[in-house]
Order: sequence, then structure tokens, then C-alpha cells
Amino acid sequence: MNIDALLSPAELPALARRNLRGTACVVFDILRATSTFITALHHGAAAVIPVSEIAEAVARRRQQPGILLAGERNGVRIRAAQSGGIDFDFGNSPREFTPELVCGRTIVSTTTNGTRALRAGAGAKSVLAASFLNLSATAEFLRRLAPEEILLVCAGTAESVALEDVLAAGALIELLSAREDARPTSLSDSAEIARRTFLSAQADLPAALGGSQNARRLLAIPELCDDVAFCLQRDIFNLVAVMQPDGAIRAA
Repeated sequence: MNIDALLSPAELPALARRNLRGTACVVFDILRATSTFITALHHGAAAVIPVSEIAEAVARRRQQPGILLAGERNGVRIRAAQSGGIDFDFGNSPREFTPELVCGRTIVSTTTNGTRALRAGAGAKSVLAASFLNLSATAEFLRRLAPEEILLVCAGTAESVALEDVLAAGALIELLSAREDARPTSLSDSAEIARRTFLSAQADLPAALGGSQNARRLLAIPELCDDVAFCLQRDIFNLVAVMQPDGAIRAA
């Protein structure tokens, strides 16, 4: 089992030219899309459907009036002025997605980077949404799946690397390397960078993550500042978030 990593969203277009049929893509958008999707699924959401554009999300609502709309631009909830008349039901804070609001419901979400990264891996053998919240469950799923290659996709910020995504990718590599019967046969240089970044920061992960660009931005917004600590929680949910052939992410 080989592990590779895309550390920057600027690398996403190249996935269209890559043979991913034997690859499991694991997408990290720690602050906050994948953390939010996993929370929604844990709280009973039937599915989360990532879409790239606001217009696509609105079109889905018109086709299926019962779905919920979620998403952000510049970190905050999409409002009617941006969508052409519809206030979205949720932003992109995992703390919004309570069991009372999402249980049994399908959610269509569009975010700045996370949903784009998930869609980019659509040709892969398997696409997972991962976070610190479900890291061990994701590692165990990958051990059972035993793909030829694991590709860790860091959603990033705009077209730049996001430290929190690299830290999570490195943490997953450490988990996969911990068992002798399932250790990776090789790490690419970018995967090794992620692993070493995590190892250097793990003694005080909150401080490392809190200094990231995304964390600083969220911490400056009173109603969103608690998202940073929430998304850093480790293994509080025992589920795997798997993108199905129909493009919906469901709990496994």
C-alpha cells in the first residue's frame, strides 16, 4: 500500500488525468467542511451531497424541496443575495448540525474548497471525507479496504496549503503506520512532509492548529470561534464518511 498526498488545492486539476481506479482518496477540510459533514452524519443525516457552486445547490432544492441547503463563502452562511433569493439553512459550522435539525434529512452543501476537493476524486475506487473527529475509524476502514494506493487530499485555503489539513493527513499516516501487519510500503515525499509536520506538532496540536490562517480567521468571529476547538477533537465519532457512486456521502 503506497501513500501519496496532495498538499495544495492547486494540484486538484491534475487528478482528472490520473488513473485512480485502484486508489482510495481521503479528503481533509478540517476547518471545516469534512468535520461538518461527519458531524451531520453522526447526528443522523441521511446523506450529504457536496456540490461546487451555489447555483447547483439551489437547483437541487428546486428539484427536491425537502432537502436542506448548507454552505459558506468567505466562511459565513450563504444568504439570499448570493444565491438568487434563498437563505441557506446552515452555514459550515459543525455545531449547527444538531440531531433535531438533520436526522433523516439530506443536505446539499457547497463550500469554498472542501466540496471541490471531494468532487475532484470522483473517479477513485473510494472517496472518504475525513477529519480528526473520525480519524481512527477512517484508518481502520482503509486497512480493511487495502487499496493499492491511498491519496490524501488536503482541501486547503483558496489555492494555498492549509496547515490543519496537512496535520490531519500526517496524523492518519501515523495511524496507518502503527500496525506492523498493515504498514504502508512507501510514502511519497509529500506524504512524508505531512507525517513529519504532524510529528513535530503533536505535542501541542491545539497551539499548532490555532496558529493556522483558517483558525485565526475563525477565532476572530465570535459566533464561529468555538468551531476550532470542536474540529480538533480526536475520534469522538466512530463512523466512516464514504462518497457513493451517486455523489452523496453517507455513513458507513
